[in-house]
Amino acid sequence: MTSVTDASPARGGLRLTRAFQGLERLVVPGLLIAGWEAFARSGMLPPALLPAPSAVLHALGDWVFGFDETTQTYSGHWLRDAVASALRVFGGFALASLLGILAGVAIGWSRLFEKTLEPTLQMLRPIPPVSWIPLAIIWFGIADKPAIFLVFLGAFFPVLMNSIHGVKTVDHNLVRAGAMMGANGRQMLTDIVLPAALPSIFAGLRIAVGSAWMLTVTAEMVAVKSGLGYVLWDSYYFLRYDIVLAAMISIGLLGYLSDLGLKAIMARTLRWQQTTTVQGRAG
Repeated sequence: MTSVTDASPARGGLRLTRAFQGLERLVVPGLLIAGWEAFARSGMLPPALLPAPSAVLHALGDWVFGFDETTQTYSGHWLRDAVASALRVFGGFALASLLGILAGVAIGWSRLFEKTLEPTLQMLRPIPPVSWIPLAIIWFGIADKPAIFLVFLGAFFPVLMNSIHGVKTVDHNLVRAGAMMGANGRQMLTDIVLPAALPSIFAGLRIAVGSAWMLTVTAEMVAVKSGLGYVLWDSYYFLRYDIVLAAMISIGLLGYLSDLGLKAIMARTLRWQQTTTVQGRAG
């Protein structure tokens, strides 16, 4: 039985290790911010063209909390803008995930779907989503719908391609084992192929959520008048590069949090998988 005096040093060592691991994640961002601050204050570029991180942080703080209204009409409205962008992102991403997984599994599983669907989708895939902007505005007008449509286009193909790959690369020994146990087609698909393809499908979802954030900003620059992308573009016209950079940081942060959410779902769903790096497992 472990005594209290024996457990305390071990617990303290564990906390110290976790503190060091947390610091490791801050090294690169800390160096980048310090370099940026030093360069911005060196006078090589006017402060209006390259605001220092401290000025950007001040603009972001006023945008979020509205303490001195230096961001003018945006002061205190960050949450409203972030929610507007997030709704477009997750609306398009949810639609792309559903249709991408269904189409990808169908193409990977059935020769008929592969022959009939895949050539058309592969022909559409190289077309950049931004080139659909004129048609999206004509079809859906200036509102949320064209933005969600563009987000859907940006997120759909990563999910589709990874779902096809995941289904087609399922270990054939698993399929043979299922056949030997007498599984029918539906059982083979739902109990063997889909679980085995999930790692690849989740990889596609993580790529797609990043694409969704990129596309929603593009869409908000041209098709709607709200959201982080709209604030970014509008601030550019008024030469407020501190707000432009604050918007970029906000988008990056929300994209990172979205990916963390997906990783948490993936960790719970794929409990049998190692989540660390190859070097970490070896160590």
